This record gives sequence, C-alpha cells and structure tokens, in this order.
Amino acid sequence: MRDLKYVLKQSYEASRALVIGINDYENASPLGYAVSDAEEIKQILIDEIGFDAENVISLLDSEATKNNILKAFHSFTSEDIQVDDRLIVFFAGHGHTKTGFRGEVGYLVPHDADMDDSSSFIRWDELTRNAELIRAKHILFIMDACYGGLAVNRDIQAGSSRFLKDMYQRFSRQVITAGKANEVVSDSGGPLPNHSVFTGHLIEGMRGKAANEHGVITASGLMAYVYTKVANDINSDQTPHYGQFDGDGDFIISAPEVEALSEDVSKDIDALISVPYSEVSRNNNTLEEKVDYVKELLSSQKSQIKLNDFVVGELRRFLSLTSEDNFASRGSFSDEELLERLSSYETYSKDLCAIVGVIAYWATESEHSALNKIVSRACDRLIESESGLTAWINLRWYPLLLVLYHAGIAAIESKNYESLARVFYTKLGDSEYGNKENLFVQNLSSGILELTRADIFKRIPGHDKHYTPDSEYIFKQIQPLLDDLFFLGKSYESAFDEFEVLYALVVADLRKEVDGYVWGPIGRFGWKYRSRENSPFSKVVAEAEALKDRWPPIKAGMFGGDYNRFEAVANEFKESLNRLNWF
Repeated sequence: MRDLKYVLKQSYEASRALVIGINDYENASPLGYAVSDAEEIKQILIDEIGFDAENVISLLDSEATKNNILKAFHSFTSEDIQVDDRLIVFFAGHGHTKTGFRGEVGYLVPHDADMDDSSSFIRWDELTRNAELIRAKHILFIMDACYGGLAVNRDIQAGSSRFLKDMYQRFSRQVITAGKANEVVSDSGGPLPNHSVFTGHLIEGMRGKAANEHGVITASGLMAYVYTKVANDINSDQTPHYGQFDGDGDFIISAPEVEALSEDVSKDIDALISVPYSEVSRNNNTLEEKVDYVKELLSSQKSQIKLNDFVVGELRRFLSLTSEDNFASRGSFSDEELLERLSSYETYSKDLCAIVGVIAYWATESEHSALNKIVSRACDRLIESESGLTAWINLRWYPLLLVLYHAGIAAIESKNYESLARVFYTKLGDSEYGNKENLFVQNLSSGILELTRADIFKRIPGHDKHYTPDSEYIFKQIQPLLDDLFFLGKSYESAFDEFEVLYALVVADLRKEVDGYVWGPIGRFGWKYRSRENSPFSKVVAEAEALKDRWPPIKAGMFGGDYNRFEAVANEFKESLNRLNWF
C-alpha cells in the first residue's frame, strides 16, 4: 500500500463532526452542563472553525442511545467520506471503567445504559478499532468523561516543532479525555458559566488561547493547553489524558496563515510551528530505549566496547532489512514501486539514523570509530558492481543519504565538526573495478547524482517542479525525528542549510582533487542564493573568511585543513551558483 503522505493534500476537503451531550440518563445520575457543552462545541465548529452545518451530527439526551451513537459513528465509514476529510467526535457525559485481567477497560455511558449491565455501555476500543474503517486522514476524539484503559503515546516531545503543511499529509488519530479512571469530573466551576471545567478550558483553547504565535491551533497544542489548565484549575480534581493512538500527523483545527504560504512550487517554503506539550509521560518504545542506551554509553569513557557491540547489532539489523531480499535490483520501474521503496527505506533506516545522529552530536574522539564503522559497513555491499535496473541499484544509496543528513545536521547543531569530518571522510573498501572515489561522500554523491539525472525525485508527488526535489523532500522527511532528538525548533533550517553547503563543498573539493573540476550536490541553498550576501552559502563562506585556519571545519581537517584550498573551491563553486537559471 502506498504511503499516505504521497497522496494526501496539504489541506482538508470536508470537515465533519459527531457531537454528543447527555444530561438526563435513564438509569444514571444526571449531569448539569453536558448538553450546553455539546451545543457550544457544535456552534464553535460551525460559526468559528468553518464546519458546514449539514456535516455536524448532534445527539442530545434521549437521542444519544447506544444504537444511535454507534449508528452515527459508523456513518462516517461511508464511501462519501474522503481521505482528505477531518472528523471530530465530541462526547460529554458519564464514563465508566471496569478492570479486567489485562488491565482497565474504558466505556462511554449512553443515555439508555443500564449501570449494572456493561453490555449496554460503549466500549472505548470499539470506537478506536472501527476508526480504521473511516477514510478521513485526521480524527480527533474529545471526551468530557473520565475512564481508564486508554492506550496512547506521545511521539512528539516537549517543545517539538513541525511543518504545518507536512501535518496535513500525515495520518493521525488523536484523543483527549477529561480525566482518568476513578477521577471525578467537575461538571461545573470552570472558566465559563454553564460549562464543565474541562469543556470550559477546551472552548477557550479553540477560540484562540491554544493558538501559537502564528495563530495556528493544532490538536496537539489544544490538548497541551487543556491538560495544563484543567490539571491546575482550583475547581478540578481531574487530570486529562491525551495523545495519539495511531499515526504521526496532527489535526489542524485552525490555520489562518495556510492560505498565505508560498505558491512557488519550485521551492518548498513552509511554516514551522511549535507544539507546546505541557509534559512528557510517554510510553517507552524501542527507538526511545535505544536512544537512551546510546546516550548512557556515550556518557562514560569506559563503555566503548559496549557501544561498539550495540552499533554492530544495529548495523546487522539494518543490513538485513535493506538487503536484496527486500529490495531486488531487478524488475520494472514504476512510480508506485518507487514510492513504496522510499517509504520502506525510511522505515528500515529510522533507528540507525537516530543512533548515528546521537553519536555525531555527542561523540568525542574515542567514539568516532563507531561512526566510521556504521558508515563503512553499511556501504560495503554498495561499492561492488551489480546488475539490475539502474534506478534500483542507485536508490540503495538513499538510506545512507538519510544517515548522512541525520549525522551531519546533528553534528552541526552541536558544533561537533570533528564528528562531521569523520563521517564525510570515512574510507570505504576498494571496489572490484578500481574506483578512485574511495571516500563515503564521493561514492554517495555519485550514486545520488545518477538518481538526480534521471529525475527520480521529481516523481514524488508535489516535487515535479522543484529545483532541488531531493533536498526539499528530505528537508521535511527527517525534521520530526531530529527535532524530537535535539529540540532544534527554528534552528533546524539553518543547520540543514549549513550542512548541505558543507556537504556540497566537500564533494566539490574532492572532485577537484581527483578529476580537476568542481561539482557538488546543490540543495535548497541553491535557490536561496538569489539573496547573495544573506544566502546560506554566502554566510558559510563569510564565516570561513573571517576565521581562516581557525574556522572549525578547517580545524577538524576538512579541505585538507587548509583555508586556501577551501577558498579556491568555494570561489569556483560560487561561479556554478551564478550560472543557475533559478533567479
């Protein structure tokens, strides 16, 4: 199945909602403000957020029976629902928790529920399981009820940033509940009259208090805002529970700037937004545990052997996942197969990219050998000749390109140019056909150049008119992981640009040494060169000129450790930029 990020739009087609509020129960104690909560949320969705009234289903009091709720929810599984739709499900009423031998099970209590018969409740995971039948790319559940058994994770860490348009193209299922099991929902006393504490703060957040500096309100930002407000409200004894149970996108509630984003498709200008998570209480996953373990090993000079063993294990896993068994070099070419391979390569290399990034960020000289081992062993099979389709053979370099970008940007962010130099200049084994280019960046750039010449990256949807489609694609693809690892925020773009400039100049320098002419891969900094003095390329050159042999990349041994050598190649490369027809 094709990765959804290749087919989803950077917008919504239709906005839909199911809004439920129950004050009066047949067999349970009444609530005071659940109906007014639901009615107010409905009006906000229609009047302020732009939902069409005919797309909002409302069930209040006696209308909100178990059968009616499930029937309304299942109506969203219709073929009329498009993949680029969004859906909000709001429930205000009683919640219930039962404990089973595998843990807590959470329920919603409909109007006609029998409190002594759990079969008359609506089990929470019945909704989550059936959510996979709904084609809408973004679903947000908002439950003003307390119950347990809610399995969620928070893949976005505190202070993370995300690209707004990118979130539209990532699948997501998110939820926030008013509280956890055995907590009492405060049905009054909130910041707004006639509303519960939870929904009162929710309403204020939706009306703008959860917006970031650009006026953007995402589900993640709203959940963080409501969590903080409810948990600290003097009238509240509840702690909201929130997170994602599927996907890594983000429901966009309001984005006033999205229409003003650049329409120039030749370059991918986007809005980087902050995700103000209030706290991190995440479920550990395999990748997080690996990252924590590597950090622990790097903190001790006595752990080099353990680090080496761990790196070897991860390398073997990576090599197995990306082997010929999964990525045959023979076979016909198609755009669909290309997108499948890109997505699979990204999935299979994610752990190794994170590990390399962490090592490059914190490594001292004693750990640099781990970087060399990762790069050299991962490339061993790529430097030998192989028959097959040229596109598939050269695409095998793509995971190593991701590894390089993660390592390079991490090293630049931490000013660890020694790590960057070790990765750039990793010596690879000699190939059977005597290739003169035996350094990592030489081989990698040559493989990717063949893909560029064949316009392979232009086949990615939305990238056909970009000047530098590979750079534009990677720019967004790797940002979430790097931001989670290092909290880069708005410094991500400058670190990315500096890395690409150094990568290009190092390749150009080596090409000049071997072949006598200058060429290096031009990334996003190429079209940014239109501003000349303020461009990323000019900034790197100016910094080098000011410091000369004291410039950190020179001190780290790049360009032969000679500023004059750097200056010569930079001047020739600048002439190449001047000849571009991009500005």
